[in-house]
Amino acid sequence: MQETKGLLDKIKHHDKLSLTVNENCTIAIPNDILQKLLQPHKLAHYCFVFLDQGSETYKVDLQDITISDGQIVFGSPNQIFLNPLKKEHNLNYKIAFDENTLALLPTSYPFLLDPFNSKKITFTPDAKQRVKSIFSNLFQLLHATGKPKNTDIILAHLNTLLTEFNSAYFEQSNWDSISNSRLSKYIAFKLAVETNLTEQQDVHTIAEKLAMTTSSLYGVVKGFSGVSPKEWMTNRLMLEAQRKLQYSTLSVKELAYELGFNDPDYFSRLFKKSTGKSVSAFLADHHDLSSN
Repeated sequence: MQETKGLLDKIKHHDKLSLTVNENCTIAIPNDILQKLLQPHKLAHYCFVFLDQGSETYKVDLQDITISDGQIVFGSPNQIFLNPLKKEHNLNYKIAFDENTLALLPTSYPFLLDPFNSKKITFTPDAKQRVKSIFSNLFQLLHATGKPKNTDIILAHLNTLLTEFNSAYFEQSNWDSISNSRLSKYIAFKLAVETNLTEQQDVHTIAEKLAMTTSSLYGVVKGFSGVSPKEWMTNRLMLEAQRKLQYSTLSVKELAYELGFNDPDYFSRLFKKSTGKSVSAFLADHHDLSSN
């Protein structure tokens, strides 16, 4: 499993921002970095691929995500991401940036938490043209020769781009990300779990933090995810376990303790119940994926 910490700074297209924008792979990537990106790798940044023409299948956290014209696939820090080999006739834009660049923007973008676990966004024809235009402008701003790369203008374009992403993400699921209070509570629940992932929080404690009753929290989480808050938290921990098994050499006992489990045997049983495979069987199927 390839690590990508520090990789973005080696290929960034701005002297002050950890940001890269590519149009149809016009800007060549050094071969050693390209080889890492063509193997399963743990993201240390946000990445997005917008497909203007064609069809491509990416793998995000063990799931195959296929996109076609007018769609985006995206990955977030700590997710396992795998790019496909380039197809000659496909046209796409790719953008990547880190948390520091994101922090410079004037607002938050709830879609980055991927509350619906979709990992892709579909645009209407009008939105597709706007997004393509913003990508094109960003690419030109970053790669125009002999012109200064104005940080404020670039950040303004990035803000507009992410606003388009955020709007389309929730429109495709028929939810208003701003006005719907239940969705806001669900996102707050996800964030609370992510922030203290290995502390084995109980549902009652999280409900109190969110100023909710356990029954109202149950209704919100069940409504959006189809599972109870407890199941959601367990599934999230098992996903983290699968990620770590791909890029670390921890023993089952070490992994259990790192994820907050006091009983490694219980962790092993929970892993098999959640994934349908024992830890050893999972490793046999996936640990050598990068050699394929």
